Amino acid sequence: MSQVLTKAPAVNLNNPDMQGFGPHLMLDCRGCNIEKISDVAYVFDVLNRLPDFIGMTKITQPYVFPYSGLVPEDKGVTGIVVIAESHLSFHSFIEKDYFFFDLFSCKPFDVSVARQFIMDAFEVQHAETHYVERGLDFPRSEAQSADSMVKRMPPTSSSFRLELMPVGV
Repeated sequence: MSQVLTKAPAVNLNNPDMQGFGPHLMLDCRGCNIEKISDVAYVFDVLNRLPDFIGMTKITQPYVFPYSGLVPEDKGVTGIVVIAESHLSFHSFIEKDYFFFDLFSCKPFDVSVARQFIMDAFEVQHAETHYVERGLDFPRSEAQSADSMVKRMPPTSSSFRLELMPVGV
């Protein structure tokens, strides 16, 4: 379950007590600097600097491009960075003065620092901050892995049924 926070979380997740696979920070931002959220080079620079700033390992350079699709007023900039720990993503909607930012990592990071970096970079006036600790039952050791697999196994093979759902339904 996610927590909706209007201020930066006070918790520093750089501790060994993290319960799940990793923290997922999501920001829904408005009241931003329009020039910055519409500038492909600027978004590239922000996405390029943030992983190092919070101690993550970039696997790729940011992939950032302008977007203009079927709904003209949804044009904006989209970007993603693949990091060894997972990913960062950015999606702006220029005419709506809005952007979404996600940072998911299997490595703990200081949510407050990452949030403030984005808030400052894009001069955000209002943000809904969502934080989820993902993979709460993710096995962290071989012993946890064996225990977790037993708990997730169906009682009998005949009671297990896989249903496929078409994409887009």
